[in-house]
Amino acid sequence: MSTESFSDTPYHRLQAQGITLPASPTPIANFSSHVIVGNLLFLSGQGPVEADNTKHQGKVGKTVTTEEAYQHARLTGVNLLAVIHEALGDLGRVKQVVKLLGMVNACEEFREHPKVINGCSDLLVSVFGAQGIHSRSAVGFSSLPDQITVEIEAIVAFE
Repeated sequence: MSTESFSDTPYHRLQAQGITLPASPTPIANFSSHVIVGNLLFLSGQGPVEADNTKHQGKVGKTVTTEEAYQHARLTGVNLLAVIHEALGDLGRVKQVVKLLGMVNACEEFREHPKVINGCSDLLVSVFGAQGIHSRSAVGFSSLPDQITVEIEAIVAFE
């Protein structure tokens, strides 16, 4: 049994930020949103899709600002949390966010990929505390599916 009080739970931390977890996004092709191997949860790439299925699209550094893309990465983090919740049944089972791969749909001249993906990283640390600190790659791509601005994968250790 967890010794955390309700105020210390990931759900309370989300609630304190005004975040309600959406339903887990449905994969857009022939793959699973997650796979569990041992005590590791591998999450397929998620994007900045609102609860009403609106997708944030565009080229970061051209039609989308770094600040807007940061918010898109944060939203993508919320969608990753929805998948974690679906897979584990309880965000409290997360032992450690291990790794993120953040992909940014950016113009060739764009140089602020890490600042964009911080939107997701900052959210995970705010929800999980030290257990949310992770290793990470933030890279640029010339396009992403449906021209979404960001796509982020994650690996999570759980109990």
